[in-house]
Amino acid sequence: MSDTPVEIFRRATDRLLAHDMAGFTALYADDAVMEFPFAPPGWPQRLDGRKAVEAYLDGYTDRLDVQRVHDVVVHETTDPDVIVAEMAISGRIVANGEPYTVRYVAVLTIAGGLIRHYRDYWNPLILAETMMETEVSA
Repeated sequence: MSDTPVEIFRRATDRLLAHDMAGFTALYADDAVMEFPFAPPGWPQRLDGRKAVEAYLDGYTDRLDVQRVHDVVVHETTDPDVIVAEMAISGRIVANGEPYTVRYVAVLTIAGGLIRHYRDYWNPLILAETMMETEVSA
């Protein structure tokens, strides 16, 4: 029996906290889709395939030091493969040591023990503004 979507989601957050990005992306299917409906101009709105997710997250832990995943609420849906996760992620921006907290709502489709689709609803401008301030002051 394969792991439940909730177990896979928790494994993903554990790997994010451990800064294990290779382990995190290994939880994605080869043909997975990751979407960012609120992506600002210049940011991708859709990534197709695990390789695209890996490329997008390349250097992630060099920029962001994730320290906590908290306020987690996972909602199971009438589709056993789909969950909705609410969470906050807090840590420090590596370049300047400034703290950050970003709230997320994610809709995940997980089947066969792998993430097939991840729709990420968050405000990327929070981190973009903070990181841009760092680049300007550097």
